[in-house]
Amino acid sequence: MAKRLIPSLNRVLVEKLVQAKKSPAGILLPETTKQLNSAKVIAVGPGERDRDGKLIPVSLKEGETVLLPEYGGTEVKLAEKEYLIFRENDILGKLEE
Repeated sequence: MAKRLIPSLNRVLVEKLVQAKKSPAGILLPETTKQLNSAKVIAVGPGERDRDGKLIPVSLKEGETVLLPEYGGTEVKLAEKEYLIFRENDILGKLEE
């Protein structure tokens, strides 16, 4: 079993962030509002090469929070956890606090 997955080329491995909704009294509420598709970057590939063979590195770093498209990505299950792999171009942007 692999201990760590390193994406190839310009791909990014992310783990979706699930935000539990609670009422002021502490009761868990079902998902009634649309949430942001946010995820934490777990690993990034080295990047891809241009026509001259120069490496163009991925602009994202491990630990950053990103905004994902509604659909897409490749589901991967490692060590009982579910992850998604996206191309860097498919990620909509970084979320900063």
